[in-house]
Amino acid sequence: MITRSQIYSQGHYGETFTFDEKEVPRAYSSKEPLSVKLSVEAASLETFRVRLDGALSKLIWLHMALLTAVTVEQCVWPRPPVPRACAYTSRVGSCARLAVSVGGGRAPRCLPQAVHRVCRAFLTASVNPASPLLGPGPAMEGLLRRWRLPALSARQRGSRLRHGAPGRAKRLLLSQLFQPLNLQGEAAGEGKTGEPTCRSQRLMLQAGLIHPSSPGCYSYMPPTVRAMEKLIKVMDEEMQAVGGQKLNMPSLSSAELWRASGRWDRMGPELFRLVDRHGKGYCLGPTHEEAVTELVAAQSNLSYRQLPLRLYQVSRKFRDEPKPRFGLLRSREFYMKDMYTFDASGEAARHTYGLLCAAYHSLFDRLGLPVVKVQAATGTIGGTVSHEFQLPAEVGEDRLLLCPEGHFAANVETLSEEQTACPTCGGKLSQTRGIEVGHTFYLGTKYSSVSNAVFCSPDNKPQLAEMGCYGLGVTRILAASVEVLSTEDSIRWPSLIAPYQLCFIAPKRGSKEEKEGAVLLEQMYDDLAEALPHLAGDSVLDDRTQLTIGKRLKDANRLGYPYVIIAGKRVCEDPPVFEVWNQNTGEVLFLTKEGTIELLSKAQVP
Repeated sequence: MITRSQIYSQGHYGETFTFDEKEVPRAYSSKEPLSVKLSVEAASLETFRVRLDGALSKLIWLHMALLTAVTVEQCVWPRPPVPRACAYTSRVGSCARLAVSVGGGRAPRCLPQAVHRVCRAFLTASVNPASPLLGPGPAMEGLLRRWRLPALSARQRGSRLRHGAPGRAKRLLLSQLFQPLNLQGEAAGEGKTGEPTCRSQRLMLQAGLIHPSSPGCYSYMPPTVRAMEKLIKVMDEEMQAVGGQKLNMPSLSSAELWRASGRWDRMGPELFRLVDRHGKGYCLGPTHEEAVTELVAAQSNLSYRQLPLRLYQVSRKFRDEPKPRFGLLRSREFYMKDMYTFDASGEAARHTYGLLCAAYHSLFDRLGLPVVKVQAATGTIGGTVSHEFQLPAEVGEDRLLLCPEGHFAANVETLSEEQTACPTCGGKLSQTRGIEVGHTFYLGTKYSSVSNAVFCSPDNKPQLAEMGCYGLGVTRILAASVEVLSTEDSIRWPSLIAPYQLCFIAPKRGSKEEKEGAVLLEQMYDDLAEALPHLAGDSVLDDRTQLTIGKRLKDANRLGYPYVIIAGKRVCEDPPVFEVWNQNTGEVLFLTKEGTIELLSKAQVP
């Protein structure tokens, strides 16, 4: 029996099943024993990679998935590709690799038994393994009924699958995306009458990426959620590279904690406050310094050996902005990554501070955003050292002074009016505006002293932890990226976090390329998903064939897909040639299928 713990502890599981003459009908008689080898490897907490080797591997994969209550997410076949006639279609081959997801936290405990059972079923069902189409015979039909599995009708076996055959990535059709106001060109960019707007707000509303629900609050549409999840994944990689551990704390925070730190009154009206039915006060947390410090303080046996402790979360935050504006750039409800660090000494805490600042630089470099680190005020959070990570933009609300040689950068709120020269080189400071996308604070013992967050030192004495906090505005980074990178009428994303990497545009309905071009484009979609599995879920097929290619290309340009693949007039050449647009560079290439796959192999997703 496979158990989840076995796979995690050993990294893999393997077993070979050999079938003797009593289990094999004459049609399968051979000098060599028939065998199937099963290998299972843990890919993540809920995903396992399964590999089957042997002549029967392709015959059993679908039924194995059905019997073990797992879902086939991806199947990679050796070339030539499997025909797409029906769910039982297959060819005899040497191996099949499957990625399976286990629903409801269940481990694939019955995989070995299922493989053995299904192999025997196929062997005894009198199915000819040399046939390219392997429809179930009478014995198999009966077996399926006993197992309560549906058998395909003759019509189903011969029908063409709309979304691809088993093992192919299901094609995502643009017409099925939930994206209100999508491509209509009628979205209100100004919001409420008199409300100031900006490029990112207008473009995201027009593209149906966000939908206003109340002042300063937005619904994030599925493409926006995809971009946000990709950004969070990049953040996770950077935070965990410096020892971060992810947790999740409640949005509701006790008023008592905030009163103890002094911030209940200091925050003023920007703090969302409420009282429960028992008269107990709470706030909706804009940050979580009090909550995380109390959490660590509750660990009475914390040792210096457990430090540094670097805890972070990505969660909704709330701030009662007096005048929310600019869409996601300044809203009342937003997503933020906030990390809180606990060190054994001031020196160690400053080292952590440097590590986190370097991690932020790495993050923004990966996104291709020209962020500047500037000196900043500590504000209501407090501490002794603070820096903002600012993305220069005309719509930015912060005024920055920068040394042209890069020696000095600061928010003007930290400087006197007389300071106009760089304190390092004496050069004249230039002024610009910026959007704050990150903020770091060295807190010292400001919060640990209030909550008595102590650890046991090497000499067995309690000692206050030295703290720091580090924020990144998740939704603000999305909007700021659109603000800075986009043109006036077209969205441009950092390629790494674009909701979808590819858009496929089929020929117009009724055109002379329609019939052959549509088939070739769908084949390109499937072959690309097979050759570049990391892009399989990052492709959209624009199936609105009632529109011209030009109209759909304009829409794709507005929505910001990094790559657009068009089945145009040259798709019927031999070999077929596709029109490939690189939206970020404006380059247009005419490439064969192989050339297109080579180009897209450079595309990255988190």
